[in-house]
Amino acid sequence: MIGRLHHVILDCPDPRRLATFYAALLGRPITYDDGDWVVVSTNERTSGLAFQRAPEHRPPSWPDPQTPQQFHLDIMVDDVPAAHAAVLALGARKLPGEGVFADPAGHPFCLIPRPHWAPPIRDEPG
Repeated sequence: MIGRLHHVILDCPDPRRLATFYAALLGRPITYDDGDWVVVSTNERTSGLAFQRAPEHRPPSWPDPQTPQQFHLDIMVDDVPAAHAAVLALGARKLPGEGVFADPAGHPFCLIPRPHWAPPIRDEPG
């Protein structure tokens, strides 16, 4: 091993807004926030998602490759229909494709059924 993943970093126009969305989606707290850089993780000593201010951010245009998706996250859930409604209530919008959504800054993410080998989501510590 050469290294360990620290954060997955998403460029966005409003880091606090996007971090708030993912904190609610993943049931994790915001552990750092300086206005231009906001982190969502289990605690301040663990890796997580980081959101970096990018004033010229152009959201992806799923599925059109004119503005590529840049990255996407697969979010495993216990109940896909319930999660679908919940992410829309958080501010996501539905994109073409099965289980594909955009976060408030336009980044695509997918809701996927929890694999049989993974413990139930509701059993994970928050």
